Amino acid sequence: MANPLVGIVMGSTSDAKIMQPAAEALAELGIECEVRVLSAHRTPDAAAEYAATARERGLRAIIAGAGSAAHLAGALAARTTLPVIGVPVSSSALAGLDALYATVQMPPGIPVATVAIDGARNAALLAAQIIGTADPAVAARLDEQRAEMARKVLAANE
Repeated sequence: MANPLVGIVMGSTSDAKIMQPAAEALAELGIECEVRVLSAHRTPDAAAEYAATARERGLRAIIAGAGSAAHLAGALAARTTLPVIGVPVSSSALAGLDALYATVQMPPGIPVATVAIDGARNAALLAAQIIGTADPAVAARLDEQRAEMARKVLAANE
């Protein structure tokens, strides 16, 4: 891996299918990422170390997907000042509502941006927008992607 700018972290390998669109969206935009499986509950020390060293490894944002109690994004955000974007995963009997509430209800001072349940693609686009504030090439690719979306919608009217 050349120079990953975004970390994609999931609490379990069972979350991989939900988180895959994040990696795909970043690849479409030419943004390198790294993917890890870390649990806020089963591997708390490894998760804390990952977040604490993310900036020195060159990451600019972290996307964290977890279901049920969904403490992963918050646990990572507690250890870094990099932007953390939470993806609530619909892996429980509550269809992701429990994960959404756990991810979005962070205490003051430890923010986590939160996207829709299973919204990994939007998490990646948000990470790209954050990176694009300081990288004109990424911003230009995002602008072109948006223009292409608009062209497709308008073409559907033909």
